[in-house]
Amino acid sequence: MPEQRRMERRKRRRLKRWVRVSLFGLCLAVAAAVALNIMVTKEQAQGVPKGILDEATASQKETPPVSITVSVAGDFTLGTDETFTYAGSFPDEAERNGLAHFTKGLNGIFERDDLTTVNLETTLTEAAEKAEKKFRFKGDPEYTQILTDAGIEAVNVANNHIFDYLEQGYEDTKANLKAANIGFFGYEDSFLTEVKGVKVGALGYEGWADTAEIRDQMEKDIAQMREKGAAIVIVHFHWGVERSYVPEESQKTLGRFAVDAGADLVVGHHPHVVQGIEEYNGKFIVYSLGNFMFGGNRNPSDKDTYVFQQTFEVKDGKLTDGKDINVVPFSISSRTDRNDYQPTLLQGAERERVIEKILDVSRQIQPANWVQYMKNEPSN
Repeated sequence: MPEQRRMERRKRRRLKRWVRVSLFGLCLAVAAAVALNIMVTKEQAQGVPKGILDEATASQKETPPVSITVSVAGDFTLGTDETFTYAGSFPDEAERNGLAHFTKGLNGIFERDDLTTVNLETTLTEAAEKAEKKFRFKGDPEYTQILTDAGIEAVNVANNHIFDYLEQGYEDTKANLKAANIGFFGYEDSFLTEVKGVKVGALGYEGWADTAEIRDQMEKDIAQMREKGAAIVIVHFHWGVERSYVPEESQKTLGRFAVDAGADLVVGHHPHVVQGIEEYNGKFIVYSLGNFMFGGNRNPSDKDTYVFQQTFEVKDGKLTDGKDINVVPFSISSRTDRNDYQPTLLQGAERERVIEKILDVSRQIQPANWVQYMKNEPSN
């Protein structure tokens, strides 16, 4: 009997041990299932599957878009023709009032943006030998200080006055700009800079006719800009007919081709009066900005001008489709009775008059739908 009881106790102990092991295994399985469920629940929170949730988390760490505001303005003739009467000339104004006089009316517009490009329609040289032509413009090399004071980073030199003092004047002008740390572009030169980590380029051409030659050159130049990493390319044209408010057909076809070739903004000058703005394939063509700081005429009958501004948005090195522009009316002079070469920001009724003038000349190209992108939208 004692032996039988011992065998029964062993059987009960083995049964208890098996039950304990089974229960322990069951507990482990339940714990693993609960942990797995928690992990899956986290990954599928709000119905987002694993993988997509990881991508969403990564996207939150992407670099935000970069905004770059570019300003463009028209003709800067910092000087005069030496055959003009000295009294009331650009050099006379500089001598009497100092170089700071010329930038007093700008209201800091070029200092608050990220990049400004304008057309330099003069030589900055001490050369004496002149070209055989009616008007030949020349300014003191020290006038580069005016550009610096204004907040201008680069100038177009592809125009019909940069060779007024022949090759020497041309080379002197570029050397003086370079010494003042002002960029230049046109002909064999291009301009490429970096703004907020984004590369911006500018090119300049004389666009008197829409030819296969200029098209080929422009395509190559824009492609080279892209190869160098430019996310934004601005193209300047010196073109059109003086005192004409409506662009020629060749201006329109050439400007549109520039956009098709990859330009992000096309701007023009030479007519000495404003011409309209066109939106083409999502880009803007500003046909003529008119004069701006213009020493070539002591009292032009039309003193209206404007600054065109566009804020580009760049995300992951590429331009977005965002369009944000501003048309800022100026007078080329702070006085109405003569030109004192001090471009002055217009306000109130005068501002509205010039805006309406730009709208009117724009409508002679096509409907002025670009006004919808203006920060301070006028009536259309």
